[in-house]
Amino acid sequence: MKRIFLIVLDSVGIGEMPDAGAYGDEGSNTLAAAATSSYFSMPNMQRLGLFNIDGVFCRPAVEHPAGAFARMTEVSKGKDTTIGHWEIAGINSTKPLPTYPNGFPKEVLEEFSRKTGRAVLCNKPYSGTEVIKDYGQEHERTGALIVYTSADSVFQVAAHEDIVSVEELYHDCEIARKMLVGEHGVGRVIARPFTGKYPDYTRTTRRHDFSLLPPQTTMLDQLSAAGKDVIAVGKINDIFAGKGITEFTRTTGNDDGIAQSIQLTKRDFNGLCFVNLVDFDMLYGHRNDVEGYAKGLTTVDKAVPALLEHLGPDDLLMFTADHGCDPITPSTDHSREYTPWVIAGARVQAGANLGTLRTFADIGATILDAFGIQPEITGTSRLAEIVG
Repeated sequence: MKRIFLIVLDSVGIGEMPDAGAYGDEGSNTLAAAATSSYFSMPNMQRLGLFNIDGVFCRPAVEHPAGAFARMTEVSKGKDTTIGHWEIAGINSTKPLPTYPNGFPKEVLEEFSRKTGRAVLCNKPYSGTEVIKDYGQEHERTGALIVYTSADSVFQVAAHEDIVSVEELYHDCEIARKMLVGEHGVGRVIARPFTGKYPDYTRTTRRHDFSLLPPQTTMLDQLSAAGKDVIAVGKINDIFAGKGITEFTRTTGNDDGIAQSIQLTKRDFNGLCFVNLVDFDMLYGHRNDVEGYAKGLTTVDKAVPALLEHLGPDDLLMFTADHGCDPITPSTDHSREYTPWVIAGARVQAGANLGTLRTFADIGATILDAFGIQPEITGTSRLAEIVG
C-alpha cells in the first residue's frame, strides 16, 4: 500500500461489551442511540458495510457491501481516549490509568499550586461547561486556576484568557504533566482556555492535551522508523505526545478535520494519515446531545464520497472508534463498547466480514503489514482477509 487514511470517530461505539457491567455501562450503544434521531442518515457508510457488522442492527444491512468490516473488542483495562488510541496503535494496557472520583490528593494540588504560583479552585469531577459557569467568577476575581477531572484519567485546568494567557496556561499544564507520573500518571493533562463574561463563558478552540508518552513501541514508531510518513490530524499528536509522528496539524472541530482529511487525499505521500474527529465525544456524547451526535455522523457520511474520490489503487480508507459515549444513557461519561472497523479501497475484498476481533491492535498490525513492515506490536494482521 502507498497511503492509508485511518479516521477515528471519537466515541462512536456500537454496543456494550460483555464486561460493560463492570464499568457501569450496561445497555450502552452509542451508534444505536444516535440512530434514534430523525437527523441520522448514513447511506454511504451503509453501502460500505457499517450495518453489516456483528451486532449492529440500527439500520438494515446491505446485500453486497462495498467495503470490508469488523467489530473490534477492547482488551485494555479502560474506556478512555488515550488507552483506546494506544490499543489501536498496538499497546495492550493491562492496568487502568488512575482516576479521581473524589478529586486529586491534597499533596498533588499543593505542589501544583506552589510550582505555578496560583491557587486552585474546584478539584472535583465536573462537566467542562458547568465548571466554568460555577467557578468562572471566582477565578476572574482571584486568579486561581480551575482544576477538575471526570470519569476519565484526566487533570483538566481551565482559565479565562483575559486572566491567564494561553501561553501561561500551557506552561502550567506542562508543570502538571511533569508532576503526574507513576502513581498519579493520568492519561492526559488538558488545558481548557475560555472567554466571555458570566454567565456566557465559552470554551475556545485553543484546548491542548499533554499526554503520557506511550510506554511501548507503537505502529507509529515502526512506520516512522521505516521512513514512512505519519501525518497526525486533530488531537492524535497530543494523544501520542508526538512520538512516532512526522507531521501534525490541529483542528478546530469535526468539519475542519474532515476538510483537512479530504485535502490530504489529494496530496502525494507514502504512509499513514491518522485522524481524530473529536466533536462526537466532546460536544455530543458528554452532553447527551443525541441530535448533535446524529447530525455529526450524517456530516461524516456525506464526506465519504469526497474522501474516496482521490484514493489511488494502492490506498485504503479506514473508519474506527476508540470507545463509546452513549448520548441517551443517564451517564455523560465514556462507555465500554465494541467499536466499528470499516475499510474501503480499490483492492478491498468487497463484503469481507472479519467478524468480531479480539483487540483494537489488529488495526495497527494490519496497517504495518500493508506497508510491508513486520509488526512488533500486540495484534494480528488481517491484511490477507481485507485485500485481494
